Amino acid sequence: MAERFGWDIEIVLMPDDYPSCFPVLPKRWIVDRTFVWLENFIRLLLDYEYLTETVEAIVQLAFSMTMLNKFFFK
Repeated sequence: MAERFGWDIEIVLMPDDYPSCFPVLPKRWIVDRTFVWLENFIRLLLDYEYLTETVEAIVQLAFSMTMLNKFFFK
């Protein structure tokens, strides 16, 4: 990867102290919650759009609808 793309790769090993635990990443819940909100829109669950611009527009529409619902109905 370093030769082809100029990227440095770092392999992070699990600590020996806690082999069954993983470190909790900060603000990971924000990303998870965002994907859960998008799963409410069936059109985004199925991948049958041909243009990426169409998918981007649908994602923007989904977030607009989500924010409007939270603003008006909460």
